[in-house]
Amino acid sequence: MTQEEIIKAVREMTVLELSELVEALKEELGVSATAPVAVAAGPGAQAAPAAEAVEEEQTEFDVILQEIGPKKIQVIKAVRELTGLGLRESKSVVDEAPGPVLETVPQGEAESAKATLEEAGATVEIQ
Repeated sequence: MTQEEIIKAVREMTVLELSELVEALKEELGVSATAPVAVAAGPGAQAAPAAEAVEEEQTEFDVILQEIGPKKIQVIKAVRELTGLGLRESKSVVDEAPGPVLETVPQGEAESAKATLEEAGATVEIQ
């Protein structure tokens, strides 16, 4: 499979499928999101300043669905509205709670999504 074919396949995946792919790759390759940063720092570099820089200002957030609440159908509709997923994929996201609804989104979008989901009756956390 060529790199172009892989990119095309990834573009056609849903958010949920991408999330599952990332987790499978992490498990299969034995890596985590922090591994490239440690390698990039190189020997003799101090990791503490880099860690402080990351903690200073978070620009991307994850919207985590903690609990569905009593209005499951409204929560599924809200997930569909926020993600653009189909009915089956949205239901799967809701059924697998707690879990991410949106990942690496700007703060305003994360807060708006949280408000929409809470209005539907869900318990949501922004990380």
